[in-house]
Amino acid sequence: MSAEAEIRGLVAAWTKAAHAKDVDAIMALYAPEIVTFDLAPPLQHKADDIRKGLKEWFATFRGPVEFAVRDLTVTTSGDAAFCHSLNHLTGDRTGGERTDVWVRATICFERIKGAWKVVHEHISVPFYMDGSYRASVDLKP
Repeated sequence: MSAEAEIRGLVAAWTKAAHAKDVDAIMALYAPEIVTFDLAPPLQHKADDIRKGLKEWFATFRGPVEFAVRDLTVTTSGDAAFCHSLNHLTGDRTGGERTDVWVRATICFERIKGAWKVVHEHISVPFYMDGSYRASVDLKP
């Protein structure tokens, strides 16, 4: 199997695990020294923070979390790879509202002891630069 196919498979595995709200399956994809730049503060998260944050976030959904990965581009070279995509996140929240937002994702992988692991992940939304600094969660591709 090509490195690109392996990376695409890992992105699909992450999506499946998020749908099932399976924190352990997601964490198994990450290297122990993972650093993420996520939507929620603080500026960066490490493995323990990620695990805790996922548990808390998944608990805010009544049912499954839906992810649709769009325009996934994968680049590989030796033991390093990265990909980027636009991801559509939807789901019903415990408070009664429905989440429906597009986010940008960049994921960096390293082949460690023969297995690809996520070493960095950056999830973001743009913000309006009109002085309001509001997140642009209404954008669609």
